[in-house]
Amino acid sequence: MSLFCNAAALLLKPTRAVPAMLSAARRAGTGGQYDYILVDKRGEKRNVGFIQLNRPRVLNALCFGLMWEVARALGDFQVDGDVGAVVITGGERAFAAGADIKEMQNRTFQESYGGNFLAHWNAVSAVRKPVIAAVNGLALGGGCELAMMCDIIYAGEKAQFGQPEILLGTIPGAGGTQRLTRAVGKSLAMEMVLTGDQIDARQAERSGLVSKVFPVDQVVAEAIKCGEKIAGNSKLVSAMAKEAVNAAYELALAEGNRLERRMFHATFATEDCKEGMAAFVQKRKAVFQDK
Repeated sequence: MSLFCNAAALLLKPTRAVPAMLSAARRAGTGGQYDYILVDKRGEKRNVGFIQLNRPRVLNALCFGLMWEVARALGDFQVDGDVGAVVITGGERAFAAGADIKEMQNRTFQESYGGNFLAHWNAVSAVRKPVIAAVNGLALGGGCELAMMCDIIYAGEKAQFGQPEILLGTIPGAGGTQRLTRAVGKSLAMEMVLTGDQIDARQAERSGLVSKVFPVDQVVAEAIKCGEKIAGNSKLVSAMAKEAVNAAYELALAEGNRLERRMFHATFATEDCKEGMAAFVQKRKAVFQDK
């Protein structure tokens, strides 16, 4: 069965967990070539996975094949013991200008609902390793949603963020109404979703959508530096920390605190916790083994 047939089979079974798609994408894509993305490992120790969206002629419009390849690359990085974080970026003109409208314009309700259209995009947010978006240029519609699926967003000073789906007679379908509201608050999210207006990098930073803004030619390098810093910590404990932070969006405060405390307790069963505390007491750099 071809890669895309495998993908279609997964999408027609919406009850399957997204992590299963990551695993399937990794198996199906082993040894294959990428058509829509560039994949590498970066950093001094080559411990940062690197994915660059590569459809510059259409401003990195997010077609089905591109998103499947992103899931496939993330599946490979997920099982790569050397990789401690992943950076996703686009080009200087566009991180991604949105989903590929040509693929969507003739879809029916039955096809979209029956196939759980766009559900596979959540593979990005299901990765257990930290993912950093390095955004230059346009991050609109699906491009903004893709950036928000990442754990950290660094933006170039000319970046633009927006959810203009309303101008096409539809609404965001890959988390735009949900993640944007949690990031910037109801009023600004409602304004962006209902008008299609964009915000620039500085407003995105002030609103909490992005954590830092850099010159255009530095944002990717800075994202890789952040990835290297994360990769230098325990990969096991980083995954636990990521899970705990993400739970804050889904759980009540008391439940979230209980989860955090239980995961905190669990770190004491790891060799990395013992190593980290011993290194601190002995005034040396910790050497984590991800155990």
